[in-house]
Amino acid sequence: MSPARHTPRPFGPGPVVCVGETMAALAPEPVAPLDDADLLRLDIAGAESNVATYLADHGVPARWVSAVGDDPFGRRIRRRVAAFGVDVSGVRTNATRPTGLLVKNPGAEGTYVHYYRSGSAAAALGPEVLDSTALQGAGLVHLSGITPALSASCLALVEAALAPDRPYPVSFDVNHRPALWKDRPAPEILRALADRADLVLVGLDEAQALWGAAVTDAAAVRALLPGPHTLVVKDGSRAATAFLGPVPYTVPALKVAVVEPVGAGDAFAAGFLAGLRDAGDPVRALRLGHLTAASALQVSSDHGPLPSAARVRHLLAADDNTWAAATP
Repeated sequence: MSPARHTPRPFGPGPVVCVGETMAALAPEPVAPLDDADLLRLDIAGAESNVATYLADHGVPARWVSAVGDDPFGRRIRRRVAAFGVDVSGVRTNATRPTGLLVKNPGAEGTYVHYYRSGSAAAALGPEVLDSTALQGAGLVHLSGITPALSASCLALVEAALAPDRPYPVSFDVNHRPALWKDRPAPEILRALADRADLVLVGLDEAQALWGAAVTDAAAVRALLPGPHTLVVKDGSRAATAFLGPVPYTVPALKVAVVEPVGAGDAFAAGFLAGLRDAGDPVRALRLGHLTAASALQVSSDHGPLPSAARVRHLLAADDNTWAAATP
């Protein structure tokens, strides 16, 4: 097991480059189980592009790198992500593979997602992506655990991005999607990849599902992942803890009336990255993560509007008691 990195790679001045698949998404409108739905709304969904769009909302230069099919879904995705102010110049069009599709099925115990992405354009991405101009000058490269689950070449891409001699820091959101792993050992692969990153985000419930019920708290996750200098453990609607080296910082979550939870983790990641990049203050970064996640939780799509700039400034500067009582 690698030792904790006490001297992290600093954020560079260049854009945050988010690498991963985005799909067309169908969801019942209004929110209801698919069996009861009469109408489906067409949207887009992708962990890495979600992070890129929320980073752009926060004024952070962001670039999304991926591949889409030469089809209406692919063209729609490229337009939608670009409309948020994200640089999409690193998105390839694959003439022989389709754009992936997902269908959301909300239910009383959460939202189940049906994936139709086998053989998609993004699944053909590989380590050659890292040699493209889209990665040049990256201030940070953001990856998730979804990408290595898509194909052998995508796993090789993530492994190459985490090479010890990489010229940029890497953030890695574990983002475990059990349906994507099939017969491959997700716990071992995701732990090995996460431990090589500079900054890692993971949910406590996610860590327990991957690495066992003995992972009872944020400190136990830190013991499993000593490699990243910065580790963020999200405990659902309760709190999130960031370790910078061995030092933990915990900030309670905001009180939010949840419409649909999918996308909130990506929003939190973007807020945390934006806050840490701009101020280097883990408490401020955690608060901005919670504020951004609240924007996603209050809408049925993956992307919701941020609170006003004045409201964000007020809550970032608030004392602990004001924060604990706050709503977005």
